[in-house]
Formats: sequence, structure tokens, C-alpha cells
Amino acid sequence: MPSPLLSLREVTKEYGASGSTAAVPVIQEVTLEVSAGESVAIVGPSGSGKSTLLNLMGTLDTPTRGTITLDGQDLTQFDELRLAAVRNRQIGFVFQAHHLLPQCSVLENVLVPTLARKDPAAREGSEERARQLLGKVGLGSRVSHRPGQLSGGERQRVAVVRALINRPQLLLADEPTGALDRASAQGLGDLLVQLNREDAVTLIVVTHALDLARRMGRALELRDGRLAGSPQSAIRNPQ
Repeated sequence: MPSPLLSLREVTKEYGASGSTAAVPVIQEVTLEVSAGESVAIVGPSGSGKSTLLNLMGTLDTPTRGTITLDGQDLTQFDELRLAAVRNRQIGFVFQAHHLLPQCSVLENVLVPTLARKDPAAREGSEERARQLLGKVGLGSRVSHRPGQLSGGERQRVAVVRALINRPQLLLADEPTGALDRASAQGLGDLLVQLNREDAVTLIVVTHALDLARRMGRALELRDGRLAGSPQSAIRNPQ
């Protein structure tokens, strides 16, 4: 039986503990397995902890208790330097706000994650890959444009390409369609589904958009920091 790409075991995240203040649990004993190439939506009301859970998966935050394993690596045992390397090489992020650099071209924005690689050999071919990916998402003719010259949907497509430039194993998207109009949201959803199916990118999406959630291989609901149902319901059974 193949091991899951991502595994969370009884992960809890608490904030605010001090000598006079009790800790506030945001994520409570979440157990979850995600297989390579799978697509998963995480839904739930505002304040249920969805973004916090995604940040824990992406090592942007650390759990108070529990373990998070990516490709066999126990990330809770890594120091910040090793976590930064994991984020750069193995995980891609797409947020509701695109976070593109306004002074840089589309191509330059896409190549930003490659700059963290000090070895020039590791960056070899990055520009060619960037141009290929931009062409795939319909932006091949926009490589020299600045973000301010693009529509909201186009800016989010650039953000997706930037997240993929280092060939990550895992793509995490936090409300990626939240700031888009209906047509642009539909187009971005099409792109994410295409990348998952054709390029086997493992995809986890936090979303309020139920139409996007329904397009994922499975959807999980987070309520008050807990996955709805038993922990076993979050573990994918092998087909």
C-alpha cells in the first residue's frame, strides 16, 4: 500500500496561552491523509480554522501538538531553515490575494521563487518552463506585461504559474476564487482541475465556493476546528 503524500495525525493548534490566559484551540485533533495526485476541498464557515489548517499543511505555521508528514518527512521535526527549503521546493501556494510584485513583469513574477535557489544549475531551464506554463494558461502573449495591465483572473493565473515553477508535489490554494467575478472564478477552477488531472499535481483547496468544492475528488468540512465525522473519514481508502 503506497504511503500518503501528506499525513496529519491528531494535529492541534492553539493560540494565546499565557500565565493568565487559557489557550484558545483553533484546530483540534485533525487527522487527514492525502494521496499523491489527489484533489481535496476543505469547506466550512468563516472562523472554522480552514486557513489555519492550510497554513499548518504548508509549514507557514507549526502545530501545538500532533505530526505533519510530507513525502515521508516529519515536518514537525524540521528547523526553520529546512522548512523554508520544503516550502520552496515541494509546496506551491495560491492565496486569495495574488501578491504579485507590481513593478515586475509577468515573467519576472513567475521566476521569483527560483531566486531562492543559490545553485545556478538548479535554476537552469526555469525561464523556459515559465514561458511554457504561461502559454498553457493562456498568458503566453502577456509575459512582458505588469500585473496592473492584467485582469483579476489573469493575475490569479500568474499566481498559479508562480506556485508551480519549482515543480512542487503539493499545491495549496486558500480561497483562490474569492476575489474574482463568476466567469474568472470558473476559468480558474477549470485551470486547477486541469493541472490536477493532466499534471498529477496534488491539490488542496480551501473555499467557500461550493461549485469549486464539488469539482474536487472529495470535500471535507471543518467545523470549530474539527473535521466533520470520524478521523477515519478523512483517510482515503486505497482503490
